[in-house]
Amino acid sequence: MQSLLSWSVTLFFLVITCVDAAPKVAETVVHQQFTSKNNNGTKLRYVNDSGVCETTSGVHQVSGYVDIGINMSIWFWFFESRNSPETSPFTMWFNGGPGCSSMIGHIYSENGPCTVNADGKSTSLNPWNNISNMIYIDQPVGTGFSYGTELVNSTGASGPPVWTTLQLLFESGLFDKYLSRELNLASESYGGHYAPNFVTYFDEQNTKIDQGTVKGEKIVISTLLINNGWFDPLIQNQAYVDFATNAPGYGQLQNDSVIKQLNNAFYGKNGCKDQEGACYAAGTGTSSNKVCRAADNYCGEYIFNPAVGDRDSYDLRQNASALFPPEYYTKYLADPSVLKKIGATSRYSECSDSVGANFAKTADDARTILPELSALVNSRLKTLIWAGDADINCNWLGGHASVLAMDWYGNETLHNTPMTNITIDGAAVAAVQNVDHFSFARVYGAGHEVPAFKPKAALEIFSQIINKEQLHSV
Repeated sequence: MQSLLSWSVTLFFLVITCVDAAPKVAETVVHQQFTSKNNNGTKLRYVNDSGVCETTSGVHQVSGYVDIGINMSIWFWFFESRNSPETSPFTMWFNGGPGCSSMIGHIYSENGPCTVNADGKSTSLNPWNNISNMIYIDQPVGTGFSYGTELVNSTGASGPPVWTTLQLLFESGLFDKYLSRELNLASESYGGHYAPNFVTYFDEQNTKIDQGTVKGEKIVISTLLINNGWFDPLIQNQAYVDFATNAPGYGQLQNDSVIKQLNNAFYGKNGCKDQEGACYAAGTGTSSNKVCRAADNYCGEYIFNPAVGDRDSYDLRQNASALFPPEYYTKYLADPSVLKKIGATSRYSECSDSVGANFAKTADDARTILPELSALVNSRLKTLIWAGDADINCNWLGGHASVLAMDWYGNETLHNTPMTNITIDGAAVAAVQNVDHFSFARVYGAGHEVPAFKPKAALEIFSQIINKEQLHSV
């Protein structure tokens, strides 16, 4: 899987493809449409209750496109909760990349209502929407089933299109039966950048709505969950060196010679640390792109790649030809009959090279999101940062070091709070820290996609957090 965060997308010199003609896969009858009165004629095209994936009788689903501008169409797929949908939590899911589809989370192997079987044609039910309404959104344009002119090239530019998408979905009345407009926002990997930016932008728009300068529906995020996130490149590049030297529970990943090279490449003159520091000092304007691209490329080549070696970057226990999780779902989403049923009019792309290249051009990967994340945690937003401990790519040491560096009122308390095991039926599944509304969890034996590797533990952790609990044993 070209999943979620890949140093291969730092090829900023690629020619950027800005228009996707959305090649047709099947003539699709769109059952319903809705045109916005508040958002410059944006339009919603959707299919109700396709019967695809969610096969539980009486459980509602909606799939389709939000046309947010000329030749800009965002794909979404919504599933209501199997139990008390009117009062169940409402969770948005975004995968990372940048440019990787949220269908990875939905139908691949993680947290959707189904997984695809080995035949690539049939599905089995998954329990996540037993406890929450779930919506999956492919963003930005060019990702997954979304198609059109690809304008988004940075984390900072990602929020407005998502806001516009949600505005139309709520304006349409499709979700009026779900009593709470508060949302949980969950993401992974590059979602460590996306998610804090989205919540920050939503909060800014909510303030403008209150002030009367913007018309729209307030989108109040009540809980933020990010697993194996990419937050701060300076901290997390150092964590590649530390993790290769000693991955807790797994030992030394690379030989002594490679470890020496990693230390020289990170700490040496004009090494990764110096170059990332120069990127931070250069600020966020376009003039900083060159120095930040150089830092990102250097750290990718001389830190990330040798730290991974011939292992699978998403699961250190596998080699580079990783077999788990299996990608049966790509065959399923290439079936014209399936696409016709759900209303998809473009071919599916798991991860978009052109979207990744757009982000690489602005060196977005080399920039920190910690100020935004810190401010949200400091505002007392219920937050979970969690990570599978077998992932190298966004490894838990880097994630933990990032949250320890957050500037918020609980920083000192978090530093002085020991990690303690939580158990399910007596078996330890994670080491956690709880400080007020904030929790960190290292999930034992899980790779990058935590719910795929440890579904029972992941579902329990998800359930506790969206129900506003501190993490605890059961």
